[in-house]
Amino acid sequence: MAMTIHVDIVSADKPVMSGQATFVVAPTTMGEVGITPGHTQLLASLKPGEVRITDEQGKTSHYFVSGGVIEVQPLQITILADSALREEDAAAVELATEEARLKALETKGAIPASAEVDYFRLQNELIEGAERLRWIREIRGTRPHISQ
Repeated sequence: MAMTIHVDIVSADKPVMSGQATFVVAPTTMGEVGITPGHTQLLASLKPGEVRITDEQGKTSHYFVSGGVIEVQPLQITILADSALREEDAAAVELATEEARLKALETKGAIPASAEVDYFRLQNELIEGAERLRWIREIRGTRPHISQ
C-alpha cells in the first residue's frame, strides 16, 4: 500500500475536493511544487493554474485554481483557493462566454490614461482569465499526456 496524505481543496464558495493522494502538484508564485507524503511543512501563495492530484490507484485528477494559498502539514495538504474548477466543471463552462470575458478585460486596458484604472489588478485578472481559458480548452480536448 502506497503512503498517502489527505488533501482538501476549498474555494471561497464551496468545498471542491477531499481525499487521499500519493502526489500533488500545485502552481505557487515561486514555481510549481510537487508534494509527496512526508513533505516538509510549507505555506505558499498560489498563482492561477492547474493542481494535479494523483490517488492511490495512480489516477490523476486536474483542478484549476485562480489563486489562494497552500498549506502543507505532516498529514494534510489544504488548498484555499480564491476560486476553483474541477474537470467536470470545465465541460459546463461556455467557451464563448469565457472568451468574451477575457476580451472585455483586454479592452479595459485600453482606457485613456486620464481614467482611474488599477492596472495591477487588471493585469492579475487578465492572467487568471487567460490561464482559466487555456486550462478549460486543454481539459475539453487537446490535453497532452503528462508523465510524472
